[in-house]
Amino acid sequence: MGTEPAVAEALAAIDVGTNSIHLVVARPVGNQRFEILEREKEVVRLGRGSSDMKTLTPAAIDRGVEVLRRMRRIAAAHGARVMAVATSAVREAANRDEFLDRARAEAGIDVQVISGFEEARLIHLGVLQAVPAYDRRLLLVDIGGGSTELLVGQGGDVLAARSLKLGAIRLTERFFNHDRVRSSEVKECRQYIRAFLAPVVRDYRRLGFEVAIGSSGTIANIGQMVALRRGSAPHTMNNLEFSRDELGEIVEVIVGAGTTKARAGIPGLDQKRVDIIVGGVLLLEQAFAELGVDSMVVSDFALREGVLLDVLQQQERSSSLHHLSDLRFESVLHLASRFDDDRSHAVHVTGLATALFDQTAEVHGLDQSCEEYLEAAGLLHNIGLAISHEAHHKHSYYLIRNAEQLTGFTNREIEIIAQVARYHRKSAPKAKHAEFSALRPADQDIVRKLAGILRVAIGLDRTHGGVVHGVECRRDPIDPSHLVIAVHASPNRDPSLELYTARARSGLLEEALGVSVTIEQAAAASAA
Repeated sequence: MGTEPAVAEALAAIDVGTNSIHLVVARPVGNQRFEILEREKEVVRLGRGSSDMKTLTPAAIDRGVEVLRRMRRIAAAHGARVMAVATSAVREAANRDEFLDRARAEAGIDVQVISGFEEARLIHLGVLQAVPAYDRRLLLVDIGGGSTELLVGQGGDVLAARSLKLGAIRLTERFFNHDRVRSSEVKECRQYIRAFLAPVVRDYRRLGFEVAIGSSGTIANIGQMVALRRGSAPHTMNNLEFSRDELGEIVEVIVGAGTTKARAGIPGLDQKRVDIIVGGVLLLEQAFAELGVDSMVVSDFALREGVLLDVLQQQERSSSLHHLSDLRFESVLHLASRFDDDRSHAVHVTGLATALFDQTAEVHGLDQSCEEYLEAAGLLHNIGLAISHEAHHKHSYYLIRNAEQLTGFTNREIEIIAQVARYHRKSAPKAKHAEFSALRPADQDIVRKLAGILRVAIGLDRTHGGVVHGVECRRDPIDPSHLVIAVHASPNRDPSLELYTARARSGLLEEALGVSVTIEQAAAASAA
């Protein structure tokens, strides 16, 4: 009798920061990847009310230990092994041993204090799990409550890393520790930040970077405000990109609000950051200016996810991160493996769909990035069957749209992929469909074209037997508005059902491309 494969032990990572304590519980799924089981965050303000982070107050220690006790119970509910790291506030506190001893005795958690460089290294590992930037030189900016980590990396390697004693809480304590923000304080704060950045600016500009990534709660909240000003409310900030001009508008709104009460009314501003956001947003503004950043991509993953990945690397005795160079594809395969029992069909259909995409490029006019959306939708189109066969295309949409496993994609890209999968069968996209009508016109066009291609590809594997092994597309030389798809069947296989089904499902493709479509069996090759 066979035995069930062992379920990997769950892991929990806790990040004891100056502003907040974060918990993430995850289960390893192989290839140095993990599935998030639970997240928790508590604003504790360990570094607030102290003398420039030199001492943790008794009240702050009490708050921190109580939160750690609760997070320990959450981790225990999942049977998770706990790794905890502490950053700036604990790192700099003269009485840090008091906090560490109480955490160990009262919460049962052995908190490891890490250096600024190690903090930056682990954040870098975490970010590479969320943003597809492994093959590009990146600048990482992480603004905490007590420190800011700056890093330049490429290919998983750290080329430069610095931890600066600049943070949202630290700047608030120094410049804005009262209700009303004065213009003279804003000016002085900007000069102070520039002075701190000066020693690293030359080296970082010399190294250069292709993409700037921000990974803190402060930056994610700025991204949220930018998104709302654009008129959208994305489910996740991950991979959202905002420009220097958009950041400038947020700075103007926040500084212009003047008082804490006025800032509380700013759309998208986290109410728990109202009192410290001025320092945080000015710090990011100066980082953009001094380091030459034109735009920044937001990462949902940071230190705690980096801690998880570091443990997985140690367990697997490997320092390779090459799978992250194809981060999106890995995350799609992981999601597909969780829900689709007929992977060979999805893979075969996806191959036919991408072949159709490539061979009709002159007709559909979509750029190459859309082929990634098609590939993802093809591999995931049937995962809704895990819920039920009835309306499984709608279930596929829901699973794709709400799955946290699709790392490396923006909110917009996930929505497109989910809608292409949703329209692989049944009704074509319609204006009365709320999700489809919410897309901008250009994205509606992408969904219609990709869904049209996917429908034909699925029809060409109607029996799930791989009868059709290839396609050739050509435009009629006499009538360019007529597209011919010639189907190659495997030897001694009858493709009649595949041809019938693909023809029946070609209507959306014809409408989306503005052509008539003929699907026929390719002539057999003549003997030599």
